[in-house]
Amino acid sequence: MTAPHALPLAEAAALIAARRLSPVELLQSCLDRIAAAEPRLDAIIRLAAEEAMGDARAAEAEIARNGPRGPLHGIPVGLKDIIDLAGHPTTCHSKLQLDRIAAEDAHATARLRAAGALFPAKLATHEFAIGGPAFDLPFPPARNPWNPAHHPGGSSSGSGAAVAARMLPAALGTDTGGSVRHPASHCGLVGLKPTYGLVSRRGVFPLSFTLDHVGPMTRTVRDNALLLNAIAGHDPADPGSAPHPAEDYARDLHLGLKGLRIGFVRHFHEHDQPATPEMAAALEAAAMLLAAEGARVTTAILPPLGEFAGVNRTIMLPEATAIHEAWLRERPGDYAHITRRRLLPGMFVTGADYVQAQRRRRELVAAVEAAFAEVDLLLCASSMDPACRIDDAAEVERTYPRQARTPFNVTGHPAISVMCGLSREAGLPLGLQLVAPSFREALLYRAAAAYERAAPWKDMAPAV
Repeated sequence: MTAPHALPLAEAAALIAARRLSPVELLQSCLDRIAAAEPRLDAIIRLAAEEAMGDARAAEAEIARNGPRGPLHGIPVGLKDIIDLAGHPTTCHSKLQLDRIAAEDAHATARLRAAGALFPAKLATHEFAIGGPAFDLPFPPARNPWNPAHHPGGSSSGSGAAVAARMLPAALGTDTGGSVRHPASHCGLVGLKPTYGLVSRRGVFPLSFTLDHVGPMTRTVRDNALLLNAIAGHDPADPGSAPHPAEDYARDLHLGLKGLRIGFVRHFHEHDQPATPEMAAALEAAAMLLAAEGARVTTAILPPLGEFAGVNRTIMLPEATAIHEAWLRERPGDYAHITRRRLLPGMFVTGADYVQAQRRRRELVAAVEAAFAEVDLLLCASSMDPACRIDDAAEVERTYPRQARTPFNVTGHPAISVMCGLSREAGLPLGLQLVAPSFREALLYRAAAAYERAAPWKDMAPAV
């Protein structure tokens, strides 16, 4: 029998509903797995095992009386440590936040709690979700479960490592330039950046007010849709929250690809940021598989990656500076070197630069919308390389921006990363990206689920 911690979320939920697995047994299995794997991965900043076990016992009793509230009842979920959990520190992986105790749950946390989820761990991030893997912080950087010498992707690095290592069935991350999809790509997971505004960011330490997203990280597409069902919803207290009606994002997972038009944005990885041959071959193989499953795959053209990246930086940096300015002036030495180096350029972006970037942003949104007039979905690269060694600072710096995730933070369209290969040389996951029109997450999950069923990657797991 599969150990409870190794079960995908939906399978564990079905066993809990059938009274064949209890939330206490599931949580204890996850805690045992954490004890075995965490010393090699540094994915966890803070365990809340005792509190989570109390909640698991309460869930077990409630389910025995009334049945489960839904598929998340009794399921452990990890939180990136910029997301508030009431009564616990939200450290942001930083000296500057070690003593900040959250007074209440973040909106996404509260929605998960209402669905019956448990919260056994706060998970490693890059400092304030903008640094990189740094060794001059209060906590070490998370490592890749497929090979702990390698980077797991950032900045939702602990979320990616914990879910891939089967410590937890699911986690929340945040995504400002790709930080849910990056660790999903490098750790062989499913990671979604929802439509801007679909998930509230209240109670999440901000990096960029107009680029930040909260998104789910799971092992399967179905699990991801179930998590989004719980966290999506309008929040009047978040100015960026969208009043979108509730949906069942798992409703179309069985429909397959027949009749869907998919635009393959080849120039992202062929010309704008040339991918490794292995990554390029994996993307071509994925396009062929999507076509074999019934999709019509054509070539799509968008503005160059460099334009999206420039707009993202010119918006994100001054918005981050607005948050960090006082600390940067008064306590610069309390940041990691890499975080300080990434934040300081925001001091020199002018108001005119920011306004022009926002104007160009509207044009880039229009360009992507024009592409969706011709196709239902877009296919493109996520990262252009497999994960590099975590201790090779120069290679981390070189490969970090070699990606095609940032365009969809700029435009706000939903984008999902799923595993599309395994590097022969390094034995590390490769990931593709699918993108949909705004608020078409159900369509995105439909296509991702069809690819997941047809591809050979879904049952692969790291050996750590």
